[in-house]
Amino acid sequence: MNTSKQASILLLLYGLSGVTALAYEVLWTRMLSLLFGVTVFGVVITVAAFMLGLGLGSFMGSRWFSSIKNTLRLLAGIEVSVAIYALLLPLMMQWLQGMWLSVDDVQTWQFWQMFSALWVLCIPATALGFAFPAMLRVGKTLKVSLGSLYGVNTIGGALGALLPLLLLPLFGWLTSLQWVAALGVSIALGLFYLSIQTKAESVSDGMPARIQFPQKSMLLAYAGMGAGALMLEIAWTRAYGMILLRTEYVLAVILAVFLIGIGLGSVVARHLLRERALQVLPMLVAVIAIVGLYLFPYVNDWGQRATFDSLLVALLFQGMLIALCTLPVTLALGAWLPLIANHDEGAFLYAANSVGACIGALLAGFVLIPWIGTAATWLCAAGLVMLCACFWVHQSRRLLSAVISLALFTALSWPVWQLPSASRLLQAELPAAADLFEREDAISITHVIQRQDGQRLLLADLQRMDASSDPTSVAVQQNQARLPMFLQANAKDVLFLGLGTGITASGALPWAQAKIEAIELSQGAITAAQYYFDKVNSHVPSNISIVHDDARRFLMRSGKSYDVIVGDLFHPDMVGRGALLSLEQFQRAKSHLTEQGLFVQWLAFNQFDKQSMQVVLRSFAQVFENNALFVDGYRLGMVGFMGQQKRAAELMLAAPADDLWGGEGGWTWLGRYWGTASDLMGDSGSTLVQGEWSPVIEFDLPHLRHKTAVLPELMQWLMAHRTPFKEAVHVWTVNESDALAFKRAWASTELSIRAQIDMLQNKSGVQRLQSLAYRANAKDRWAGFALADAMFASLEHGLPQGMTYEQALQQILTVRTDHEGALKAMIALRTKRGDLQGVQQYKDRFFHISPYDSISF
Repeated sequence: MNTSKQASILLLLYGLSGVTALAYEVLWTRMLSLLFGVTVFGVVITVAAFMLGLGLGSFMGSRWFSSIKNTLRLLAGIEVSVAIYALLLPLMMQWLQGMWLSVDDVQTWQFWQMFSALWVLCIPATALGFAFPAMLRVGKTLKVSLGSLYGVNTIGGALGALLPLLLLPLFGWLTSLQWVAALGVSIALGLFYLSIQTKAESVSDGMPARIQFPQKSMLLAYAGMGAGALMLEIAWTRAYGMILLRTEYVLAVILAVFLIGIGLGSVVARHLLRERALQVLPMLVAVIAIVGLYLFPYVNDWGQRATFDSLLVALLFQGMLIALCTLPVTLALGAWLPLIANHDEGAFLYAANSVGACIGALLAGFVLIPWIGTAATWLCAAGLVMLCACFWVHQSRRLLSAVISLALFTALSWPVWQLPSASRLLQAELPAAADLFEREDAISITHVIQRQDGQRLLLADLQRMDASSDPTSVAVQQNQARLPMFLQANAKDVLFLGLGTGITASGALPWAQAKIEAIELSQGAITAAQYYFDKVNSHVPSNISIVHDDARRFLMRSGKSYDVIVGDLFHPDMVGRGALLSLEQFQRAKSHLTEQGLFVQWLAFNQFDKQSMQVVLRSFAQVFENNALFVDGYRLGMVGFMGQQKRAAELMLAAPADDLWGGEGGWTWLGRYWGTASDLMGDSGSTLVQGEWSPVIEFDLPHLRHKTAVLPELMQWLMAHRTPFKEAVHVWTVNESDALAFKRAWASTELSIRAQIDMLQNKSGVQRLQSLAYRANAKDRWAGFALADAMFASLEHGLPQGMTYEQALQQILTVRTDHEGALKAMIALRTKRGDLQGVQQYKDRFFHISPYDSISF
């Protein structure tokens, strides 16, 4: 085989090696996100481990000399070893999950977990890094330039970063990892074949084993550029993850863009005038990075307005947008190594750059972003790259160039030292909103936003509206606690897996005998609950015990048992969140229940389709054989019992007075009973369950954002599989004397759901169903508000026959005394009449249910 053909095969295999390396990186990021439950930790640790390993491997490998044949076989062995290690990593991560549980402080625990994960991932990354100098020596013998090797490997890496986006939705995480490992083995076979076809020539051309070691100052400068580059990557991932794609998709896209830019930059470097390029590129990189921050709010506006038919199209277009903002910077960074290094220096500079990159990633993720914020980290990264790049300016002009560049950089960056406010970024969705609170840490950015009407929203990373202070949201959140407290009847120890605004936990306060604990990982959420939602959460933070911890870790290390455990709503399509709906998490919750304890996990209809909901139901049923499902509006409560459910009469006797827990009463809640998990899985032939380390739903749920008619289809499926009324009477042992009250509540729930489905499908007859639901059970909040809202909306088209405007409003308030629209209208009417006493009376009623409303009467 001639040298030219050998060189082509070598480039192909090294390009494919880049594919596997970056595919591993993205998949391992997802794996660490499962371990930590926080995506940004997975991003930072994986990137840092890769860079540290590549640097160490490159430095060690640069000292090894061998023949081409032996070097190629060594490279084949590296690829096989990394593939085997990759397949074993999930088992190692499960082992790591159980380590350090004796550490009390959650931040100390996170540190040791991250430190352990860093070194576990550093081992295969070191092996991959060892390959770079080995390839350089083989390439030198086969007349392949450094730029060509570097370029083809980085472009392969770009494709590898995107490969998991194709594999994960099709095959899931474990199978995707196995496919990538299989590709790694195929590359090893190709390298072994190439070694057979190649003569055992010395890679050192017969020269003594003397190594040309670059200047230490050059190594330090290039390490600084590596640190700045990875700081930029982490800042970009945090920033664009808030406004565009989900974070792990942003990482894949940014990695791809980063590597495409570096690959193309290294290829075109040979066509640049070296001296001119080294003078111009430093400031050019900084300016382009700063321009990206100026463009950030406009990128956000486009992302808010754009609609897509599928997740693939969304990834393509939003990825192109990210590329426009970041590719020019990475092109300049990619050109740097070929401009400053020769074959002998390349491995050492690559090693220094990689180690610097590791330090930069850790510094950005765990020091700078929590300390000075994402935007300032972005700018510091660009400034560091610029100043370090000045090392290659001619010594006579170096200091002047650095001073001028720094002055221009400071002037340009000062106006964008902070990210735009949340109210600015969400102005299309929340016009005229105001920012009340912001806290940025390594976990997330927490905001409290005040809408134009005064109502408050708790947001995490801008994309997840976790809770609201408006009356309907407050009632729905409190209901998440009311149902399990009612069903347990005499709960003394209660645990909430998540605090959020504290509104959900406040729903348990009427059960005075209960001692309540809440686990919350976000310090921003704890602060928000204490100071910004206190009027709607009954000052719950001062009445309960709040533990700053990860919910999974708490359950793994705590020995306490509870009568009630509540799994709050969350966004299951976010990385790591789906683990809270896994078999393992349900088993942890069950292990902490008392003999008569129960666990409830809430699901939002709009976050699932039929198949994904069945996966969760099947997982829940495998752990809790005795289970019950309840539908509250657009939410499903899965209740798992340790013992047998209490009889209806016992529940009614133990329940607090109706007005203390929402006014709906026990029969309304029992009327929301839907059946068991098996009732909803009768038509499913699947056996898929949600495993913590073999997740299913996270890869399917993102597609729901781009599908239509999912919600009505899901609700129709639920309607078709509700357990028969007679079976429900038997399950709850309803006495004959109570059967009518139960039946009316049962019918009201069913009619309300039918009305909701017809409304979603724009069918006629909705108000008739709403009226029937209210007549069946006037205490049902959903039935009452649906009818009251319809009556209030009809006033725009005219008054009911024979009624004045005030009489019509009074009729609405007869249906729901807490109807906001009718109360506001009555206040306006009494104000117009000058009835100050009446105005004050209705204001008191209004602000009792909506204390943050800022409307002026």
